Amino acid sequence: MKYNKVSGSHGTRRQFCITVGLWKGYAANAVTYDTDTVVQVAMDWMHRRAEAKQPFLTGTVTKGDVVYAWPGGSGNEPVAQFSGEVSPLYNSTLTNAEAKVLLDELAAELGTALEQVRVYVAYCDETWIIQAEGSFTPTDETL
Repeated sequence: MKYNKVSGSHGTRRQFCITVGLWKGYAANAVTYDTDTVVQVAMDWMHRRAEAKQPFLTGTVTKGDVVYAWPGGSGNEPVAQFSGEVSPLYNSTLTNAEAKVLLDELAAELGTALEQVRVYVAYCDETWIIQAEGSFTPTDETL
């Protein structure tokens, strides 16, 4: 079988990744969500935007563990990552600023559905954290 490059599919690589925790709260005995929830939230978001003829981002959901440490201890917890690339074929007119707005929107939807305080976002060579208003972390970081 022979393959040819799809016209309009070649462009600058613009990778993204949203990392969201799967534990509600911070304890190992907390409610644990699964990646099926992440997939459903992402698909619902894409579908709403597609129905409204608005741009959306597609990606892959993978499960992993975040591993971290602090003075006197360390830990880990399950996370899901929604990662992909802005498609030159389907999103050729989407600016970087617009892509960031979409990432923040989807990250907030995932954070809300999975009852997370923080969600981590990466785009191209940038990274940032969004945090639910009025929330606090175990180290009392508030917004």
